Amino acid sequence: MASKIVSKKLIFFLGALGGLLYGYDMGVISGALLFIKDDIPLTSFTEGLVVSSMLIGAIVGSGFSGPLSDRMGRRRVVFMVSVIFIIGALVLAAAPSMAVLVTGRLIIGLAVGGSTAIVPVYLSEMAPTEQRGSLSSLNQLMITIGILASYLVNYAFAPIEGWRWMVGLAVVPSLILMIGVLFMPESPRWLLEHRSEEAARRVMKLTRKPDKIDQEIDEMRKINEVSDSTWKVLSSTWLRPTLLIGCCFALFQQIIGINAIIYYAPTIFSEAGLGNATAILGTVGIGTVNVIITIFAIMIIDKIDRKKLLVIGNIGMVASLLIMAGLIWTIGLDSSFGAWIIVACLTLFIIFFAFTWGPILWVMLPELFPMRARGAATGISALVLSIGSLLVAQFFPMLTDVMGIGEVFLVFAVIGIAALIFVLKFLPETRGRSLEEIEADLRSRTSAKKATF
Repeated sequence: MASKIVSKKLIFFLGALGGLLYGYDMGVISGALLFIKDDIPLTSFTEGLVVSSMLIGAIVGSGFSGPLSDRMGRRRVVFMVSVIFIIGALVLAAAPSMAVLVTGRLIIGLAVGGSTAIVPVYLSEMAPTEQRGSLSSLNQLMITIGILASYLVNYAFAPIEGWRWMVGLAVVPSLILMIGVLFMPESPRWLLEHRSEEAARRVMKLTRKPDKIDQEIDEMRKINEVSDSTWKVLSSTWLRPTLLIGCCFALFQQIIGINAIIYYAPTIFSEAGLGNATAILGTVGIGTVNVIITIFAIMIIDKIDRKKLLVIGNIGMVASLLIMAGLIWTIGLDSSFGAWIIVACLTLFIIFFAFTWGPILWVMLPELFPMRARGAATGISALVLSIGSLLVAQFFPMLTDVMGIGEVFLVFAVIGIAALIFVLKFLPETRGRSLEEIEADLRSRTSAKKATF
């Protein structure tokens, strides 16, 4: 069996590898766009379409993969996701036209949607309570590593304008994931519900202390006894407010401005007067900061309340956006000095995002939802996340043409203030509680009252 031949570290590394692929495919297009235009003519609309088509696929992928994982298991769906990643990367690398390019991005998007829905659930269910925050954050760490890797690949192939190599190299980590998933164990919570207690215990011995297993098995059994079918739980009145909170949480994370930076940073830098290679090098610096700060966040995420970190992040991101908008209006982007000020402000934004909203979303989403519908509910939230990412990717270049980049960043600042109010008023605290305790509290708080949304 897979669970007999993998270590705890390998379990979480392979489990989070889907996040790396998500990050790579999200970041690689930013540099590739600079050179795709030379082979395949693009307008501001079609440029947005090439970027956002991945997210259209992600909407479909996240919508289907969550419920599918509740029926088939997390591990099998991750294997399917890895195969789709490989197919999409090969189509992109060989794309002769915009239509094929968009098709490849759509295929990649199916896999991206699947990974955003399944990876956080798998990590959350595999992790012991006291380490759930840090281990679940590995998904965000892998996303940031994937983004950084894409920036480095972009920089390496920029001299030869090798955009096909940039997008095609996603095959390598996809193959690693496809092979590695064959040796990964299934989630113990899924095994307990669909297979047997013995199978669940075997997997739990890999990641938990022996004296914790009996208590957790007992809690899972009690929750199973009061749970209905996935669809009945998902459509129940008592879950509706929490599902809406999860969807709003996911939407805010995307429309707060992070994807405008990830997708279009090289374009922003290039238009500000930096050369293509220098523009890509600037994103490498941002990607490096993203990884370093995410590692630091993983070290402290189980020591500080989730909501407190989110509030800190909101304040920092809004401040950096306001400073950036003000500097653009006063200094402008006509000089290299102005361009590097933008680099500094974007880096400050990334620091606050990577420290808070980046990892915490992926930790909290699976925590919010009950076991019987966790995959499906996380998938629905991931679907909304993809919609938010799609809106930013498609409309950011057009909005900057119409309004100006300073005004667009001001809009993101206003959204950040709305996100801060949402966190303070609606988001529950989940740190230090088992998934079963959170579910029991969710039932007790919502079963006796109607949704207030």
